[in-house]
Amino acid sequence: MTAEAQQMIEHIVGLIRKPGLTIDENTPLVSSGLIDSMALVDLLLKLEELTHMRIPPGKVQPKDLETVARMFATAQRVGKTRK
Repeated sequence: MTAEAQQMIEHIVGLIRKPGLTIDENTPLVSSGLIDSMALVDLLLKLEELTHMRIPPGKVQPKDLETVARMFATAQRVGKTRK
C-alpha cells in the first residue's frame, strides 16, 4: 500500500467516525453506506491533494470512488497534472 493510500484511508476513517472501524484499499465505501454523497466531494478534494492532479468532477461517478484502490485508478485515468 502506498503512503498516499494510507493517508486516504486515515482521512476516510476520520470522516466516518465509527469506533473500531477498519478499512483497507478494497473496502466498499459507497455501496456499503459508509460514505454518503456529501462525503464524496470531500474525498475528491483529498484525492486531488494526494495525487497532485486536477480531477474533473464531471468525469467521476460514485462508483469511481467505491474503494480507495479505485479512487487512485480513477485519478490516473481522468486526472490532469496540476501546473
